[in-house]
Amino acid sequence: MALGIEDYALIGDCETAALVGKDGSIDWLCWPDFSSPACFAALIGTKKNGRWLLAPTNGYKRIARRSRERTLILETRFETATGILLITDFMPVRAAHSDIVRIARCLEGSVKVQMELCIRFDYGRTIPWTGPREQNMWAAAAGPGVAYLRTQERIETKDDIATAEFTLRQGQHRSFVLTHVGAQGPPPRRINVQKALNQTDIFWREWCSLNTYEGPWQDAVERSLITLKALTFRPTGGIVAAPTTSLPEYFSKDRNWDYRYCWLRDAAFTLESLLSVGYHEEAQAWQHWLLQAVGSDARCLQIMYGMRGERHLPECELPWLQGYRGSQPVRMGNKASQQIQLDVYGEVADAIVSMKRAGLHLDKRLLRLQNELTDCVASIYHLPASGLWEERNQKRHYTYSKAMAWLALHHGVESTRGVKALNWKTIRDRLHRQICRRGFSRKLGSFVQSFDSTILDASVLLLPTFGFLPFNDDRVRSTMDVIQKKLSRDGLIYRLSPDSRKERESAFIACSFWMVQNLAGAKRWSDAEKLFERVLNLRNDVGLLSEEYDPEHGRFMGNFPQALSHIALVNAARMLASRQAHG
Repeated sequence: MALGIEDYALIGDCETAALVGKDGSIDWLCWPDFSSPACFAALIGTKKNGRWLLAPTNGYKRIARRSRERTLILETRFETATGILLITDFMPVRAAHSDIVRIARCLEGSVKVQMELCIRFDYGRTIPWTGPREQNMWAAAAGPGVAYLRTQERIETKDDIATAEFTLRQGQHRSFVLTHVGAQGPPPRRINVQKALNQTDIFWREWCSLNTYEGPWQDAVERSLITLKALTFRPTGGIVAAPTTSLPEYFSKDRNWDYRYCWLRDAAFTLESLLSVGYHEEAQAWQHWLLQAVGSDARCLQIMYGMRGERHLPECELPWLQGYRGSQPVRMGNKASQQIQLDVYGEVADAIVSMKRAGLHLDKRLLRLQNELTDCVASIYHLPASGLWEERNQKRHYTYSKAMAWLALHHGVESTRGVKALNWKTIRDRLHRQICRRGFSRKLGSFVQSFDSTILDASVLLLPTFGFLPFNDDRVRSTMDVIQKKLSRDGLIYRLSPDSRKERESAFIACSFWMVQNLAGAKRWSDAEKLFERVLNLRNDVGLLSEEYDPEHGRFMGNFPQALSHIALVNAARMLASRQAHG
């Protein structure tokens, strides 16, 4: 059975990512990129669906791990009855091919070590042809790819699984390099492991040195930024929402989704977080990705795309996988890509404005795209649409979505002159009045999920952060108080009113950080910091957050690590730090 979600750590090369368990097993990897079929799928299946174990043979007494400071290099320390073993895992930023490097080093005494490599392509379904190829090299080949393992250890093959057992004494080490190559390509060249480790260390440290954030929680902010960078597809600038699929929001509730794609909303939020602390290169790359993905007709805008701008993300189920701890179905693709969500227009417009404010050079096509997106909003803002939480077959006049439509119009008015701007201004002001009249329930004293409803929805906490109303507005403060009272459990914020949920769900981590921003905006600094620390303490031992948290059982739920959670952490920390900056 897979470990708890919180028991995994992340390594990656800015093109794909792997999840490494506390037990020394890599249980998830899509190769060669984020949305490729997984070759290690034990996370959502069994170990027979692919994994890579490197750990002490006879178990261990204690385990401790960390990501090296300012890097994405993982170190796992196993204390055994006979000695101490350190496993170092990393993925060098890609040059010709994608590599995973694992180094086993004995720090004290002696340790017997086991290595077991089970590669199963196509989400754990395809058993490859396996065996030695050249001296010190073993290969697994099927479909469009080949994985090559290089090591000085003697490899044995049984049932198409590579195994090795060896003993290390103090000061000794062994390295293993697994490389993905296209089926038609030649075997990869041998890499210098120590040089690759040094270069990976330098890459991440130099990237972190650009961070301009100054304030408390420096380590937490930096770890979140590293995570966001790791979820950025380097060749195109696309930003995936998470590197996993089908980790359940709650067990056995059919709420298992594929997040290995680029949501415009999440990408826009990520971009603004990175820009706010000095990262401009990612913003330049993202604007080119956006233009390539959307094309010249803004009316065809989708809410998500593939990393290379792919539009077609058909959803299907993978019945041969049992799901994370038996939670089915396992899905590939995402049908929500076909939804129309009004909020996306405002979030993209806000990202464009953020790039302008940061002084970035903007492609002229981007300004044209902003105008066309505003025109689109002006023509469809009055129609019901799907909402932020992507419930299927639930088109409504969602309050948050309408507020983001208002934001798109507002930015359009601010950046344009003439008759068109006057028309947008008329629509913008009318929409603002409508949202305040129909999106706010006087009976509840709160903004609600959709027009004229009585359902509370934590997404409305974002309204003041985007300037729809000021934080000191009575309706904003009242909404904050009501949501804190009605949607909170153990200090954590849930997305929706309990009586509106068809099924049980976990606390949504980003919503709790949004509440922190509202408390800070209301100058309730002590309450804001207390909640921030509460949510910060949910992070696992290597500083990562999933989509949701189940306080009843103390466990992560949902896809992991989740970009939106880390974005919200960075934004909340920045807002709290502003208190010190401005007194």
